[in-house]
Amino acid sequence: TREILYSNYKRHNADQVHSVICGLRGLAEEFPGQPMRFSMTGSGAKTIAEALHLPFVQEVVANSLVLREQYPQVRTAIELGGQDAKIIFFRWEKESNSLSVSDMRMNGTCAGGTGAFIDEAASILKVPVEEFDCLAGQGKSVFDISGRCGVYAKTDIQPLINDGATKEDLAVSIFQAVVNQTISGLACGKPIRGHVAFLGGPLHFLSELKQCFIRTLKLDEEHTIAPEHSHLFAAIG
Repeated sequence: TREILYSNYKRHNADQVHSVICGLRGLAEEFPGQPMRFSMTGSGAKTIAEALHLPFVQEVVANSLVLREQYPQVRTAIELGGQDAKIIFFRWEKESNSLSVSDMRMNGTCAGGTGAFIDEAASILKVPVEEFDCLAGQGKSVFDISGRCGVYAKTDIQPLINDGATKEDLAVSIFQAVVNQTISGLACGKPIRGHVAFLGGPLHFLSELKQCFIRTLKLDEEHTIAPEHSHLFAAIG
């Protein structure tokens, strides 16, 4: 029925194997004695899947599968994770009367513009990341901050702090830096049009970050797709 019966969304703190063990234990406790089938997806999951002899589905494929089923009107998906960022472009195939992936862009080895970048920025401001979204919602001015790298961002942020910029303005500026990095660094001039889906933990839990994307892309409510379980979409797929 595709009903979600159980989810456990937590940081793995770079210990993915332990997270998988804890996840399996949680499932066993929640559904004692129930037979189950597993697949794995996400950054770093392929190695663990091979060790456990489980199927692995690449996360862009997983996200695309569920988007095609639940949101056939989607034309662009922006997905931010803890370590990577992705833009998926879709097109409607008249011959097959179905949605297909026309292009996909993903950041390289740097975590600029991802959840890790926001974590780093929060530590620079000495603000708990849980409070970052609320701060950004109170920001009035947007400063030019690099979203490519935490090191570059710190170079931009520190002088602004010294000049008396408020944490609220810096927070919304950091979110705007993530938006600019995603749109310019990943899309690389390819237009983001039509219905746009926002996926992944940072965009699910940080509503002000999502609003920055919506404002920058000039999206109205009709063309904004923000699924209820957007942070779980790769797992659903």
